[in-house]
Amino acid sequence: MPYLLNTPDDKNEMLKSIGASSIDELFSNIPESVRLNRPLDIPKALTEIELSRHIARLANSNLSADSAVCFLGGGSYDHFIPAVVDMVASRSEFYTAYTPYQAEASQGSLQAFYEFQTMISQLTAMDISNSSLYEAGSGLAEAILMACRSQAGWVKFWLQNQFTPNTDSLS
Repeated sequence: MPYLLNTPDDKNEMLKSIGASSIDELFSNIPESVRLNRPLDIPKALTEIELSRHIARLANSNLSADSAVCFLGGGSYDHFIPAVVDMVASRSEFYTAYTPYQAEASQGSLQAFYEFQTMISQLTAMDISNSSLYEAGSGLAEAILMACRSQAGWVKFWLQNQFTPNTDSLS
């Protein structure tokens, strides 16, 4: 989005629309004791290319989750994600303008889950598979409920003790 400078006429029109005659009048309710009465101490402006290089240098001083041990969130761990995942997930049939948190539950997400679950079932020759929209605890509960519903009379499960601590506490 291009930056369009406000002309003096633009500023006067905005002030007039809110009932102020000047910037000083607009800020007149702010006590002098909390106002900054000196110019801001900021470096000179950079060109776009200079700023891009500066930001890249700053970003390179950070460690990413790929270059250090990652402790983000319960159940998050270092793992390999094949390049094809980004390619498939970026196809238009797998995303929409909606987020999964809206009531209509993103049709693109549902399509991706369906395709993934179908592929896993075919690859493993299993009758069912589960791909949860939520965190590990909800995913575990969904998997158990789905298995119960697929086999009439199942009410007990044995869970092998290889879960992350937060998921293990749910079992």
